[in-house]
Amino acid sequence: MQTAQNLTALCELVVQEMRELTGFDRVMIYRFHEGGDGSVIAESKQEHLESFLGMHYPDSDIPKQAKHLYTLNWLRVIPDVNYQPIGLVTTEETSSHPLDMSYCSLRAVSPVHIEYLKNMGVASSMSVSLIQQQKLWGLISCHHLTPKLIPYEIRTVCEFFGQLMSTELFTKENSEYLDYKLHLKTIQGQFVERLTNVTISTFVEEIISDHEALLDLVGAAGAAVCDGDDIILIGQTPNQAAIKTLLPWLHNLFKQDIFVTDSLSSLYPIAEEYKDVASGLLAMAISEVQSQYILWFRPEILQTVIWAGNPDKPNRIESDGSLTIFPRKSFEAWQQTVSGKSNYWLPCEVEVVIELRRAIIDIVLRQSGELANINLELERINNELDAFAYIASHDLKEPLRGIHNYASFLLDDYGEILQGEGAEKLHTLVRLTTRMESLIESLLKFSRLGRQELQMDSIDLNLLLRNVTELFSMNPQWDKCKILIPRSLPTVFGDRVLIEEVFTNLISNAFKYNNKSEKWAEISWIESDGQPYNIFTFYVRDNGIGIREKHLESVFRIFKRLHASSKYGGGTGAGLTIVKKIVERHGGQIQVVSTFGKGTTFSFALPIHNMSTNQ
Repeated sequence: MQTAQNLTALCELVVQEMRELTGFDRVMIYRFHEGGDGSVIAESKQEHLESFLGMHYPDSDIPKQAKHLYTLNWLRVIPDVNYQPIGLVTTEETSSHPLDMSYCSLRAVSPVHIEYLKNMGVASSMSVSLIQQQKLWGLISCHHLTPKLIPYEIRTVCEFFGQLMSTELFTKENSEYLDYKLHLKTIQGQFVERLTNVTISTFVEEIISDHEALLDLVGAAGAAVCDGDDIILIGQTPNQAAIKTLLPWLHNLFKQDIFVTDSLSSLYPIAEEYKDVASGLLAMAISEVQSQYILWFRPEILQTVIWAGNPDKPNRIESDGSLTIFPRKSFEAWQQTVSGKSNYWLPCEVEVVIELRRAIIDIVLRQSGELANINLELERINNELDAFAYIASHDLKEPLRGIHNYASFLLDDYGEILQGEGAEKLHTLVRLTTRMESLIESLLKFSRLGRQELQMDSIDLNLLLRNVTELFSMNPQWDKCKILIPRSLPTVFGDRVLIEEVFTNLISNAFKYNNKSEKWAEISWIESDGQPYNIFTFYVRDNGIGIREKHLESVFRIFKRLHASSKYGGGTGAGLTIVKKIVERHGGQIQVVSTFGKGTTFSFALPIHNMSTNQ
């Protein structure tokens, strides 16, 4: 048995040896399938008997109770189907406790099974259980046309025979398709090697980079790689709409993040529409949270199954609330064409997907850990930079103010004496110190933004913009400028002072960088569909000079001015940088769209509820 090359050879050897050992007219190996039905995979018989090799038998032929008893007992013997069962007599004291005869070799069998054997023309039988991983794998089934009593010594050898074959099943099944398994392992290893060198954000791209390898990994005809809302189809698959409908149904059926079936339409009737490309499905969930899946498909393969009698013919009748079971009488070959099924997914194909998923998860977790460490280091560096900018700008203000004051004193006290070039140099020094103080003040303000705690509260933007409008109207510099608010603004959640600064900065830029006779800035908002916490997007649009496209990416850099400091009212070039920082501190982003010579639109997102309480 140990030297048998494969499972088929083992089964053929066992039926021959068992028949020679016991003298039964027919010895078969009957294997159970996943659905509970089974088939004869090996047979040794008297030449004149009809062959049952390859015959299928429905699940109902062997009830669940009988299958359970087979797992408890290695051997079950019926020497004569015409035996007369003798009932056990109990005392009154023990009558309330039924006697468990599960392990009793003399236990009578079901009358239904006796009639089943008689219908087959069998006078005596013996069954030896084949058990793998504590589950009933199959039976060594022995039939004789006349009564036959097997001696105890031979029964003991038969029981040992079944136990030995059960231990060999695992080895023989693993040795099946050995070359194919090695091929799958090679492809899997190549996948893992490539994925090791990619980032979390690009590993999906690497998975789909080799279409042929992705399909060969499990012997599929098509695959769908799902990454959030993106679905990449490879080979023969249902369309994207069908897969988007399939995924929610599939979500609740994953076992260990793997789902496998060779008859999808029997579980998911909608799949009947595309069974020609997707009768078989092997699905792997990489991350259900991020909706990352890989689905492999196999097309429908019409199969011809030979049953021992019509499997659809009922063998049970329900009447007046009671169920009557009767055995089949016909065992003639009955041919059935099975549709809606693909080729069976081999255990090695499922296993290679499980191992690939483990490898992907390990890679993602490792890279996530590395990314977390990088983020912590970046956060530390940013904090140090903020602290340095704050200390440097704060400490520079005092000596700079001294230089400015001394230069002013020199002009006041010695301006008439110096005159000419000397006085002009002192005026230049005063101007430079004034500008330097403005730059340092902007830097100090920017560094504070990263350090200060936000005073979050509900803000009525209509009231806030009313205050901002009044401030602009009081400044004669903006007497020909208009602030347009076409519709009422919502209430947002944020730091009132900082949000007011955002609008003030953007509106002042709209007026400052504007060469029109009538200058205006329009403020409005739109709902941001699909955003968390009811995020709304606000925009400030103007009719100013606009920004050239090549400068759009640099407008938010600190101290970056697109014009000379003497043009358009001067400034430090830190205003938009501060606006960007404020928006980011509120969990949003700011974008700019501009048409040179016609105007600019700044848009940014703000939450309208308390985000911390929603979390």
